[in-house]
Amino acid sequence: MTSVFMENGKNVACTVLEVGPCVVTQMRTVEKDGYEAVQLAFADKKEKNTTKPLLGHFKKANTTPKRKIVEFDGLEGAELGKVYRVEDVFTETTWVDVTGTSKGKGFQGVVKRHGFGGVGGQTHGQHNRERAPGSVGASSFPSRVFKGTRMAGRTGGDRVTVQNLEVLKVIPETNLLVVKGAVPGAKGSFVIINK
Repeated sequence: MTSVFMENGKNVACTVLEVGPCVVTQMRTVEKDGYEAVQLAFADKKEKNTTKPLLGHFKKANTTPKRKIVEFDGLEGAELGKVYRVEDVFTETTWVDVTGTSKGKGFQGVVKRHGFGGVGGQTHGQHNRERAPGSVGASSFPSRVFKGTRMAGRTGGDRVTVQNLEVLKVIPETNLLVVKGAVPGAKGSFVIINK
């Protein structure tokens, strides 16, 4: 993340995303695949690290191997081998949705994972219970813990969509898109941007 100054002098937090160039590597059709979509590929990959079936797939589109392949629907004028740059898609756009995998935080307790307040502070005879979940089950009936009870466990690493991020700037020379706010994932991770 970084920040930019707006025209009114306000400093706004933003994220810089590299958008393209993306190559159309396959056209999905109802007759052949049962649905309509356009397959886009992004980020160059070494040929020695690509499997032979994927090498043939990229050769059909007359492009070098790529690291990320995603399907979209509703791209007008798409054809096999066409290259989309940031100015081709996002010049008229003011709001976007960004989907990615959130940062994994490992095994966490209920305070961090679910925002629990702990068990009654340090007073009233408590000892080392500030971050504990409290009681989780019932009495002799039903004599078990219900499924879905919020407990400690692995946090993060989920597919997350952040909606309605404002597009602050489009930089066509370097294929960069500057959006207001944060997007899911660590630095350098792949995200999917929808208009």
